[in-house]
Amino acid sequence: MRHPAFSDALRYSRGKTHAMNTFSDSAVTAFSLITSLDPRFAAIVGRSLAVSAAACVIACGAGLLLGAWLGVARFRGRGAVLALLNTALALPSVVVGLVVYLLLSRSGPLGFLGWLFSFQAMVLAQSVLVLPVVTALVRQTIDDADRSHGEQFRSLGANAFLRSLILLWDERYALLTVLIAAFGRAISEVGAVMIVGGNIEGFTRVMTTSIALETSKGDLPLALALGIVLLGVVLLLNLLIALLRRWRERLDDPLPDVLPVPPARAAGSAVP
Repeated sequence: MRHPAFSDALRYSRGKTHAMNTFSDSAVTAFSLITSLDPRFAAIVGRSLAVSAAACVIACGAGLLLGAWLGVARFRGRGAVLALLNTALALPSVVVGLVVYLLLSRSGPLGFLGWLFSFQAMVLAQSVLVLPVVTALVRQTIDDADRSHGEQFRSLGANAFLRSLILLWDERYALLTVLIAAFGRAISEVGAVMIVGGNIEGFTRVMTTSIALETSKGDLPLALALGIVLLGVVLLLNLLIALLRRWRERLDDPLPDVLPVPPARAAGSAVP
């Protein structure tokens, strides 16, 4: 008769081996889905990229102007506005999804658009999420630039709006990092698009919502393939940010290091 502890260890070993086989089989199938460009898989990835790109275009268009103006403008209540903006950075995505859902519902003020559970609704929700990120990062960048060399523009009579546009162009390379970070924030979002999009197959299903759904259904290969692509996109964005920072450092310091000049000889010293 086997000891109970031995039986428990045997069951644990079998379960662990089965789990490893399941993971390895799922990984092999996931890579085959990626390499073969499965139509269902490719449609989900393409839809995710399209939604996030459209949301970033809208949010960055408004966030660049608003953040630049907040960086140079000085008015009463500016501290409260900045505190509200910083609070919006931690806004839960499900709250944004709920608000957008109420706005787009039939009884809401934007119900006449008929955007609920559509591509446009997901773009709107992600735009609302990305807008505070872009505005806050741009505001900080332009504020620092205005403190360092904005006085010369003020001496020439440039108003706040004109200074903001000039500093936007002057800091354009640094702001590319902000745009890439905004896209990363948008494409990794799941809560808001799940609420306003409905996760409808073939219409509003994106990578993050598909991963959650397919994992709950037990379709691990598709979920793992989408997770690999999502991690790849995030890794690519981080690499782009690192390359842009290195490129910016080279632009700021284009001259090579100068060799140190030897000290001057003392008067009357012998010449070798």
